[in-house]
Amino acid sequence: MDGILPVWKPAGWTSHDVVAKVRGITKIKRIGHAGTLDPMVTGVLPLCIGRATRVVEYLQDRPKAYEAVLKLGIATDTEDMTGTVLKQEPHIQVTEAEVTEALNRFVGQIEQIPPMFSAVKVDGKRLYELAREGKTVERKSRTVTIYGIQLLQAALDQEYPEIRFSAVCSKGTYIRTLCVDIGQALGVPAVMAELVRTMSGGITKEDCLTLEEIADRQQQGTLSDVLLPSDTALSHMERIDVNEETADKGLKGQKISLARLPVKLAPDKLVTLYAPDDKFVGVFRADPAAGALRPEKVFN
Repeated sequence: MDGILPVWKPAGWTSHDVVAKVRGITKIKRIGHAGTLDPMVTGVLPLCIGRATRVVEYLQDRPKAYEAVLKLGIATDTEDMTGTVLKQEPHIQVTEAEVTEALNRFVGQIEQIPPMFSAVKVDGKRLYELAREGKTVERKSRTVTIYGIQLLQAALDQEYPEIRFSAVCSKGTYIRTLCVDIGQALGVPAVMAELVRTMSGGITKEDCLTLEEIADRQQQGTLSDVLLPSDTALSHMERIDVNEETADKGLKGQKISLARLPVKLAPDKLVTLYAPDDKFVGVFRADPAAGALRPEKVFN
């Protein structure tokens, strides 16, 4: 069984829990997930099974989409509602126009400081391990990209106003931190109250199965029918169709002359190669200096 299994992760489960559960259902050990979700977060969690584990890195690198609920007037040490409350300011007054303006400030490249309760390593130790010891350490900011952000709903007449928004972002974006930063843009404490991942690497909720559905299909012997092909993770790469002779060279892990290709490629560009029967050959990297495509990962 090889391919991508799109799972709808339930609340209360870690991403590792989901992998372990699917391993137990399928009796397959070679399974990896493409992007960690916090236990309280629900949503799209692609699992790569068998040889598809070789495309995990490419799937992880692709954009993701979320729907979040931001609560104004509360700050916690974890930046979500699971943490210890550090500040409370009820009855904050903001307008929908102010909220929209604040959200729009974050479109494009932004700098984020990873939260203390995160899996980022500092001096060989996870930040959340240090946080649980009551320690706070200096963290380097990182550049992430918010491709789009949209206000979905604003309940501003509550004791603690809530803002629901959607965002499409690059890998490594902390939506918890984004919520806190939006609050700072409004001049008030803020915390993430809810989060759902609605898309990961082009895979959406409509593609996903629940753990119960996965168990049922495995019992019926139809689980392999719903696996997405490995190259689903690579649809953002330029596709190049080649003849049988060239495909055969690629399948053997040999370099391919750029002169054999119908297109010109920029240095280091990753492309996918396909044989005439629509068979996926693999991922190749352009090396114009050597006049060749070099194999990165071949799927023979």
